[in-house]
Amino acid sequence: MLEASHRYFHRAADLLDLAPKVREVLLTPNRVIKVEIVDETDDGKLMHYTGFRVQHNSARGPCKGGLRYHPAMDEDHATALANLMTWKTAIVDVPFGGAKGGINCDPNEMSRFEIERVTRRFVDRCKEVIGPTIDIPAPDVNTNADVMAWIMDEYSRHYGFSPGIVTGKPLHLFGSDGREEATGRGVMYALEEALRDRGRELSGSTVALQGFGNVGSHAARLIAERGGKIVAVADHKGGVSNEKGLDVPALVTWAAEHRTVAGFAGGDAFSGSEIIAWPADVLIPAALEDAIDGTNADQVRAQIVVEAANAPTTPEADTILARKGVLIVPDILANAGGVTVSYFEWAQNIQQFRWELDRVNAELEKSMRRAYAGVRELAKEKSTDLRTAAFTLAIQRVGRAALSRRSLRENIDLG
Repeated sequence: MLEASHRYFHRAADLLDLAPKVREVLLTPNRVIKVEIVDETDDGKLMHYTGFRVQHNSARGPCKGGLRYHPAMDEDHATALANLMTWKTAIVDVPFGGAKGGINCDPNEMSRFEIERVTRRFVDRCKEVIGPTIDIPAPDVNTNADVMAWIMDEYSRHYGFSPGIVTGKPLHLFGSDGREEATGRGVMYALEEALRDRGRELSGSTVALQGFGNVGSHAARLIAERGGKIVAVADHKGGVSNEKGLDVPALVTWAAEHRTVAGFAGGDAFSGSEIIAWPADVLIPAALEDAIDGTNADQVRAQIVVEAANAPTTPEADTILARKGVLIVPDILANAGGVTVSYFEWAQNIQQFRWELDRVNAELEKSMRRAYAGVRELAKEKSTDLRTAAFTLAIQRVGRAALSRRSLRENIDLG
């Protein structure tokens, strides 16, 4: 995954004709943190995990990024995702840098109290190098508002009342209206813009969606509310389809109760792996990384792919899809709604002033459409694809901020 993110970076850097040393500076993390987490299970057995936090770049502001609890979490994953966060925050022009981290535990095999103890231990080990003006975690895979509340509470024990230490908190604990659905809402706005690029509208367009967690379920609901037709949804346990359009609210209720879309009575069952090749206008990968790779990219039948997940398309697949004429809205643009509203939440915490939901959604829409327009214009100017244009725009913004912080004898042109 780290290699893939670097390949996309270098493709944009080639367009800017960046020198090797400048590329090295922009790719190297500011700080890499690795901590040991030892505690007891509910029945007195030993828990032993490793926690990671990679702070990639702080030229444009405090580092910002999710905290993931997953057995496959490691330093390379954290580094790659922190790298992507740097570019993502730059594209939507919020005053943050990029960070990412997590713990290599499996919450599905842990009690709520065990997850809380591991979380608090992680904060205790990292508290000196995170903070509202240093590094601000947020929910990611297998973490949620409850985990953010524990982080805020543990950090505040040491440094006093600090709601701005994390975003994605519960509403009753200084979270923001609209944050839970923000990534999915941003995906919907990005899809609307992509459809306009193809001379189409959301109403009547068919959508296949891989993944039905927080991002996928909210994206599906919002797309359906605007007239889009969700014809197929798949997750790790199976899939369900209906060519007339799934009843998304009913599917959301089913998935919440059963933790899967499999078995939903409002459509036909299919193997989850078939979703990549589903005959729909739009494919939205909203699960984990590398969902579309060299083995299945040729099977994609959608004309638009909107990357709601982080790094769902490998470079090899990206090349194949481009050759097929598929319009790809890259993850660092498509799923930036989450970090945008995280910024709004952080700003509210700093000001100690709550925004109304209408204001949050209006500002999010403005930010997402403006970001998409900026990437689109640069893609036309440079005669390149949206992904390369997005990386190019981000590199320019981060690079200029970094250069403005120090005087260099060598003149560096960022285009």
